[in-house]
Amino acid sequence: MKTSNHIVIMAGGIGSRFWPISTSDCPKQFIDVLGCGKSLLQLTLERFGNMFPKENVWIVTSAAYADMVMEQLPDVPKENILLEPCRRNTAPCIAYAAWKIKKKDPNANMVVTPSDHFVQDVTEFRRVIESSLKFVSDSDAILTLGIKPTRPETGYGYIEAVLGTSSLANKEVYRVDSFKEKPDIDVAKAYIARNNFYWNSGIFIWNVQTIVNAFRVYQSPIANIFESILPVMYTEQEQSVIDEKFPDCRNISVDYAILERAEEVFVFPVDFGWSDLGTWMSLYDRSPRDLNGNSMIGCNVEFSDSHNCIVHAKENKRIVLIGINDCIVAEHDGNLLVCKMSEEGRIKEFTDK
Repeated sequence: MKTSNHIVIMAGGIGSRFWPISTSDCPKQFIDVLGCGKSLLQLTLERFGNMFPKENVWIVTSAAYADMVMEQLPDVPKENILLEPCRRNTAPCIAYAAWKIKKKDPNANMVVTPSDHFVQDVTEFRRVIESSLKFVSDSDAILTLGIKPTRPETGYGYIEAVLGTSSLANKEVYRVDSFKEKPDIDVAKAYIARNNFYWNSGIFIWNVQTIVNAFRVYQSPIANIFESILPVMYTEQEQSVIDEKFPDCRNISVDYAILERAEEVFVFPVDFGWSDLGTWMSLYDRSPRDLNGNSMIGCNVEFSDSHNCIVHAKENKRIVLIGINDCIVAEHDGNLLVCKMSEEGRIKEFTDK
């Protein structure tokens, strides 16, 4: 059976937790959060290198973000940018891409990844992806990447693995025992004390037949919607039918919809310097710091008697921090945020004002 490999990048989230530099009009995946001259979306595709031909690259995003995707990823064919008329979480997003790919390439393998994560060791990342694709091409397995935890983190879901025996097909892959919700700090510490718990990366690898069949078994209403859309896929009517029927999909994550219910679910424990960059603190943890623990994204920032701060200012205004500790300072589009790191959770109170 001849197979080919496809990459699906989910880029429809509102990603407003990096206010003021990200908003619902321009979420974090489209922003140069790291100050490297490229958006997180561009970095996501770049880290896969030449593993996928451009015709096998798919972006699923909101219709409102279509122009930004085309501007930032001009080499991706326009017809491979799948537009959701509304947000329905990751299960309908993945189902849309799966049915679309299956019609074109019935034996394809799929990598599904968020568009707003960070990976430090790209070489190891590519090795893991290549190994994962080979694994799923020879099995009916659903595979997810589990990040080896470095701390008791309450912001991530966890994967409990059965480490006694690895898969016969790949010694680095293990069967999943269970998925755990984001824990409180005491539970997170208990997970870390055991060696078989991993952060849930939200990166999945499977054969398209496997995931389509899983939707048919565990989420038949969603499967039925895309079966009904299948005849018009790759025609001029596709978008109008998607606009009409996609809102009928249940709003549910693929974790709840499929992974927590399916039988053949495996985890590949990995360590390639991953972060979901979900908060200013996570960005701080991944940013270079000076001897006083300060991180600066921008070129006109000065620190004096200040410690453990992160400043994101790319609009060339001079910013000086004097006697400031443990703070977030960010400026964008006329908005200025000054916030104690311990109060980061309150930022969302102000994002829509």
